[in-house]
Amino acid sequence: MGITKISQKFITQVTPERMFKALILDAHNLCPKLMFSSIKSIEFLEGEGEVGTIKQINFTEASPMRYAKHRIDALDKENLMCRYTFIESDAAEHLLDKLEYITYDVRFEGYGRGGCICHLTSEYKAKDGIQIKEEDIELGKDRAIGMYEVLEAYLMAHPRAYT
Repeated sequence: MGITKISQKFITQVTPERMFKALILDAHNLCPKLMFSSIKSIEFLEGEGEVGTIKQINFTEASPMRYAKHRIDALDKENLMCRYTFIESDAAEHLLDKLEYITYDVRFEGYGRGGCICHLTSEYKAKDGIQIKEEDIELGKDRAIGMYEVLEAYLMAHPRAYT
């Protein structure tokens, strides 16, 4: 079918550098601790976090899938930007099963006094003959915002973390 692009913003009271470090550079350690009811672990299958690295997110039994894999396509630590692509999942009834890929561009920029705007652009490439439903995309957007909110709350409660 075609490509569907969705852009969203999330404004936070945390500096862009701290959000980038927590959400992008150390997500494999922090996310399983903060989102333990849904994420069991995140492991490196190839690489150590640089471009080309493949990570596997292992979900808990409460999730509709057991794992998902993503590849880091671009990483710019100076400009606080990352692009990654979800490349595999085991869930037959999940959105990833209907798509060739989902690519995310994440960028952080300063906002106000010590806060930031997190820009997230998602690109969904449907498999031939598949129509993507808006509610499928909305669910993914809601989960992304939820993850940002959990990380923001943690960083606000721990002002020395990721400084």
